[in-house]
Amino acid sequence: MRKNDSMKKLIFLLMLSLCAGAVQAQVKFETKSTDAVREMAVKQGKLVFIDLYADWCPPCRMMEREVFSRKDVGEFMDQRFVAAKYNTDKPTGRELMKKYGSGSIPLYLVFDTQGELLGRITGAADAETFMDNLRTIIARQAPKK
Repeated sequence: MRKNDSMKKLIFLLMLSLCAGAVQAQVKFETKSTDAVREMAVKQGKLVFIDLYADWCPPCRMMEREVFSRKDVGEFMDQRFVAAKYNTDKPTGRELMKKYGSGSIPLYLVFDTQGELLGRITGAADAETFMDNLRTIIARQAPKK
């Protein structure tokens, strides 16, 4: 009987850990160099999406928790972008912020594979607004021939 109870506990804990894992971010963010991310985008035929954030930023944490954790957002992003995130308190994030930012975070940048900035989104938004903003940036992109 005890062996059966311990097996039930083990199965319960395993199921619990699987569920907890599913709650984590659905958007897959790379942490490689910007050159490596661009190379990945070229190979996959996708655009580059960069999230500039800071650990101390409440709107950044809200986006992580309420937008990037959603399955629909993860699927939308995965189909169109190689996504990367860089902390603005570290060298790569600081340089990107200096070059493309206006001082406020979160800041989201969309680039083509040649490194041209296609658009930027400043600040936090709900998932639908965020995806609409990305669709607008994508729609402005010149059609490839």
